Amino acid sequence: MKKIIVQKFGGTSVADTEKIKNVAKVVIREKEKGNDVVVVVSAMGHTTDHLVKMAKTLTPNPSSREMDMLLSTGECVSIALLTMAIQALGYDAISFNAMQVGIMTENIHSKARIVDIRTEKLRKNLEEGKIIVVAGFQGVTADGEITTLGRGGSDTSAVALAAALNAERCDIYTDVEGVYTTDPRIVPNASKLDEVSYEEMLELTHAGANVLHPRSVETAKQFGVLMRVRSSFKLEDMGTLIVGVDKMELYRPVAGVAADLSQARIVVCDVPDKPGVAASLFTALANENISVDMIIQSYARKVSNTNDIAFTVDASDLAKTMTVLDKLKNEIGASDVKVDDEIAKVSIVGAGMIDRPGIASTMFETLARLGVNIKMISTSEIKISCLVEKADAQKSLKGLHTVFNLESDIMADVKGDLPDV
Repeated sequence: MKKIIVQKFGGTSVADTEKIKNVAKVVIREKEKGNDVVVVVSAMGHTTDHLVKMAKTLTPNPSSREMDMLLSTGECVSIALLTMAIQALGYDAISFNAMQVGIMTENIHSKARIVDIRTEKLRKNLEEGKIIVVAGFQGVTADGEITTLGRGGSDTSAVALAAALNAERCDIYTDVEGVYTTDPRIVPNASKLDEVSYEEMLELTHAGANVLHPRSVETAKQFGVLMRVRSSFKLEDMGTLIVGVDKMELYRPVAGVAADLSQARIVVCDVPDKPGVAASLFTALANENISVDMIIQSYARKVSNTNDIAFTVDASDLAKTMTVLDKLKNEIGASDVKVDDEIAKVSIVGAGMIDRPGIASTMFETLARLGVNIKMISTSEIKISCLVEKADAQKSLKGLHTVFNLESDIMADVKGDLPDV
C-alpha cells in the first residue's frame, strides 16, 4: 500500500497564478516519489481579508452564517486553480470542497470544530491514482450548513485529513523555513528548530507564535500525526519536525519565546467572595464561545468580603465579552468592569523546564533589569507567561531570547550570572 502524504499550502504560497504553478510542481514532486498525495489549500493571498472588508461595507455586523457562506468561497477558487495547474502538467487531479468530501463539523459558525471526516470518496480517488485537492478552513454540518474553522483553520483541515486517512505525514508549507525560537522579524538571530514537541508547539501557538493554528497541533498530538513545517519556496530545506516529546532529546529547557499582542485584560471589580460567582461569570463567557486565557482572583478583602477577578481574552472577542459582562455585572454584584487593551503576553516555552529550577527567576529578573513591569503571571509545566505593557513587548522578547541563549545550540547556565540584555 502506498504511503499517503498530506500537504497544506497557505495563502502566500498560492497568492497568484505563478505561485500556484510552483505549488503544482511541489505536489507533483511528492507524487513522483511514489506516494499518494492529498493537498489542502487556503484562499489566495489576502482574499479572506478582502471578503471581510466587502461585507463590512454593507453592514457593520454581518451574520455569522452569511460570513461563512462568503468566506468559504475563497478556498474554492484556490482548489480549482491548483487542480487545473496540476492537470496542465499532465497529472490526474480532482478538487473537492468540504461538503463534497464530508468534513463534518459542529453547528457553530466562524469557529466550528471538526467532528468527523468521511473518507470513502477520498480513498476511492486515491486508489484511482488521482491527486486530491481539498478546500481548507471549511466544513459542513449534519443538516448541510456551511461552516468555517476560524482564521488559520486550513492547518486544522490538513491535520484532521491526515489523521482520518492514517497518513504518513502532514507537511505544512508556508513562507517561512520552519519554526523559529522566536519571530525572526523581531530578533534576526533567531534559530530555526530542527524538531519541536507537540506540547511545546501548542504552547507557542497559544503564546502568540503564528506559524500554526493551535487546533491543528492539538489534533496532531491527539492522533499522533507527524507534522513538518517547511517553506514552499526552499524545498531543499527540510524545515521543522513536530513530534512527541518522548522522541526528543531535551538538551535545553527553553525552546522558544513568543509575544501575543492581540490580548485584552479585563478586571471585574468587587465581586462577592462566595461560591458560584466565578462559575457564573465564566459559564456566561463560554456560552458565547469566548475563550479565556490568563485568570487571577485576588485575595478576599475582609471588610467588604469581595475580591477582583482579572482575566485575558483575545482582542477580537473584547466587544462580545463586554456585552456579556454589561448584562452580568449587576447579577453577580460586581461594582465595575475595567479594560486594558494596551497589553501583551510574553511567554517562554520548553519541555525541558520541568523540574529545572531557576527558569522563572531568570525570566522575572531579566524583565526587571529591562524595566518591564509584570501585570499578571501564569504558568504550566512547560510555559511561563507574563502580561506586560504592549510597548514593552519587543524589548522583552529580545531580552529573553538573549538570556536563554536561543541563538545558540548550547543553553547558558541559567543559575549563573545574567548576560547584558
